[in-house]
Amino acid sequence: MKVSEHTFLTDDKVDSISQIFKALADPTRLKILYLLSQEECAVNHIAQVLDMSQSAVSHQLSFLRNIRLVKKRREGTNVFYSCDDEHVVSLLHQAINHCDH
Repeated sequence: MKVSEHTFLTDDKVDSISQIFKALADPTRLKILYLLSQEECAVNHIAQVLDMSQSAVSHQLSFLRNIRLVKKRREGTNVFYSCDDEHVVSLLHQAINHCDH
């Protein structure tokens, strides 16, 4: 096969993919994503479930929002977070299933 017949990833796409794997490689972000794949949550609920400070959770959620893996929804004074990328949720569940076998 000639070099010109290969399809290469653009630098932007490689950066985006790298950010997704960076998110999944961090244990705290992995736990947050898993929790959010199960239910929509407020920061204080995530902090309580994961035994973390609210500021630490907010910091991780900010990272995840910046790469569009989570989204937020405001209801009155409450802010609820949920997963924003079903492909990444699927990837996460595939990794969990892989570890179970």
